[in-house]
Amino acid sequence: MSQTAPYVLVLYYSNYGTTKILAYAIAQGVEDAGMTARIRTVPTVAPETTATKPAIPDEGDLYCTMDDLKDCSGLALGSPTHFGNMAAPMKYFWDNTVTLWLAGNLQNKPAAVFTATGSMHGGQETTLLTMMMPLLHHGMMIVGVPYAEPALNRTQRGGSPYGASHVSGALHDQPVSADERELAIAQGRRLAITASALAQANWQR
Repeated sequence: MSQTAPYVLVLYYSNYGTTKILAYAIAQGVEDAGMTARIRTVPTVAPETTATKPAIPDEGDLYCTMDDLKDCSGLALGSPTHFGNMAAPMKYFWDNTVTLWLAGNLQNKPAAVFTATGSMHGGQETTLLTMMMPLLHHGMMIVGVPYAEPALNRTQRGGSPYGASHVSGALHDQPVSADERELAIAQGRRLAITASALAQANWQR
């Protein structure tokens, strides 16, 4: 059992920085709800012919470790959309979580997903749904965004009941809109509240 203070892990991969912006908005929502947010990323996947990536990046957020994931009270998982699915670096990370799956380390913990695309119909919903699959296999509980959030009915760009999202434009230069940001913060807050409640549950039969 970890002796660290409870935290929600906000784990993301970002090509152009837009998914990272959503990650930090979700982290704000987590901390607004009174829980610590631990922000982590994953390294790019390099061909076998290139040098191995360093264990600690030269700049930016730290790479996620298996202990970061194992000890979290909840998880927000984000990736840009690559052909309607999560990006290869994030998929590679999850393909290496079998040890945690065998031990049941993530069972009964809440999780949320978020994404960003360059176009309005670039596969956001399929990416959000397919990112849920490994989390469900790990026994996690999915937390979405309810329509009680006014911005979900108001948004003209990103945001869905499956998770926070952002439409960054073909050049990835469009800022996160007020509604997109509001939904990301709301999702983080809801995730943290759920994590706190589930931590008190008695899962023994």
